[in-house]
Amino acid sequence: MFRSCLSLTAFALALMPISSAAEEAPKQAFNGKNLDGWKVKDEKKSKWKVCGAVVNPDKPGELAEAPLTTGTPYLTNLSSGGTDIFTEAKFGDVLVEVEFMYPKGSNSGVYLMGEYEVQIIDSFGKPDDKLGQGDLGGIYHNAAPKKNAAKKPGEWQKFVIEFQAPKFEGDKKISNAKFLKVTLNDEVIHENVEAKGSTGGGLTGKEAATGPLMFQGDHGPVAFRNIKITPKK
Repeated sequence: MFRSCLSLTAFALALMPISSAAEEAPKQAFNGKNLDGWKVKDEKKSKWKVCGAVVNPDKPGELAEAPLTTGTPYLTNLSSGGTDIFTEAKFGDVLVEVEFMYPKGSNSGVYLMGEYEVQIIDSFGKPDDKLGQGDLGGIYHNAAPKKNAAKKPGEWQKFVIEFQAPKFEGDKKISNAKFLKVTLNDEVIHENVEAKGSTGGGLTGKEAATGPLMFQGDHGPVAFRNIKITPKK
């Protein structure tokens, strides 16, 4: 009987999903009060604010500041021509969850390690067979999204990005960065996409073992909320 119990236990363990890496506790990157824990590329150009935001009803290509009626704070870039913002903390293998909203025709991006971009752009209504690397969820120089899961401008959307950092032995890179899985609005748009180098427009243009999470703010208006970063051990 004891041997049977052990066999059943081993069988049950064999059926359990195996994670590629253990997770640390999730980190809320944005405190909802100020920009503590964040840096910008250019202080003089920064247009990042902690505020509510809605699409400007008179100018659908712009965001307007608004009260936080839902109680959820936003990290908001209200206009074009600003600068990028990134976390002071650096990460390697990581799971990033973030919600975002933009006005009609806007353009931004989420940069893993400050170097590998998942594109944010208004691609609503574009046919799946016309999608390119520059569409919403695309990874420049690497892959177009598998499908168009974009919502209308002004609606909140969500990325969940499981990312594997490049690995190094000393100064020598021994494996490339990889987007293990990316979902947009609960639709899988990437799996196991290898990034052989920085996707361009990044923080330094150089690859490293760790780096910050960065949001693009020099192209168009965008707002972010519920930013959760879960490092992998």
